[in-house]
Amino acid sequence: MKKIILASTSTVYGSGYLEYILPELKRMFTGISQIVFIPYARPNGMSYDEYTNNAAEAFSKIGITVKGIHAFDNAVNAVRDAQAIFVGGGNTFLLVKTLYENGLVKVIKEVVDRGTVYFGTSAGSNVGGLTMQTTNDMPIVYPPSFETIGLVPFNLNPHYLDPIEGSTHMGETRQRRIYEFHTQNDIPVVGLREGSWIEVLDDKITLRGELSARIFKQAQEPFEIASGSDILESLK
Repeated sequence: MKKIILASTSTVYGSGYLEYILPELKRMFTGISQIVFIPYARPNGMSYDEYTNNAAEAFSKIGITVKGIHAFDNAVNAVRDAQAIFVGGGNTFLLVKTLYENGLVKVIKEVVDRGTVYFGTSAGSNVGGLTMQTTNDMPIVYPPSFETIGLVPFNLNPHYLDPIEGSTHMGETRQRRIYEFHTQNDIPVVGLREGSWIEVLDDKITLRGELSARIFKQAQEPFEIASGSDILESLK
């Protein structure tokens, strides 16, 4: 069975790292004793070891150990042998570049399609979409391709923020940026608000969390879907 969680964020306001989603992770990771963590996105430039330690501390609360992919001799074999994979947030450009450098983009897709559990947050969720072109991140490095793992048949915009009525900010809103994307591309986009996540169980893709999500399709007005909605049905 294909089992995937793509979360907007690792941390919601007022809680610790992964704390808000640990009950869901405990359920999704039933029977798994160790996960392989991919820290390539390096938020704030932290080291792979530091980032892995953060993940290990969180997962220890539900009885699961964590090993960073950088601690294996061969990254491809580590993914192929993994019970589960967690790809953390940070900079999506850096994450995608490093995934390609280590030959992991296609391998992750292959093992997840066969049943290896995948959990992503922020950038780690971005790469679950078809391309990384709807990330919010700065292009601090140049990846060889914008194509990503393609675990779901759409793109994500994690940390989605609604336009603020009356705001004097003159820069583009998230909504405007996604409109710009759709002048050149026809891939649907799910605007995923903080504390929300996408659950994939085989061919069923469901919005989870307390908030609605905003759906964008080329040449159409965006619309809201409620938590619990079947995302594929909403995209028809």
